[in-house]
Amino acid sequence: MSVGFMFGAPLVAVATHPLALPSATSYELTSGRLLSTLAGVVGLAGAVVGGLALLRSTGRKRSGPGRRGALIAVGSGLVAIAGGALVAMTADGGLGTGNGLGGSIVAMVVGLVATTAGGVALARRRT
Repeated sequence: MSVGFMFGAPLVAVATHPLALPSATSYELTSGRLLSTLAGVVGLAGAVVGGLALLRSTGRKRSGPGRRGALIAVGSGLVAIAGGALVAMTADGGLGTGNGLGGSIVAMVVGLVATTAGGVALARRRT
């Protein structure tokens, strides 16, 4: 068996069968990956602000964002959940295909945390 056949045969198989190609390489930024990343960042920011608002509502920290921060946390959490759900509904393949499905699941979970922290902070608000 020649060296050219060993390296050339898999390349010919991939070139003739388009389904053998991966849908996205690990370095491409697809639209699904971009939207799920943005939704995750918005949800993470909302979770941080919601945590600070929750600290203020319990009376442990007086310089937190208060009611405005709690409302921001709830809003950004809902945006993160909606963005993650949109990517999850429109993803063509499963996890690892480059469609952003994994990031959308993370964005929905972080958005849920942000919404919960903001809602609890609103319910406990003393000031």
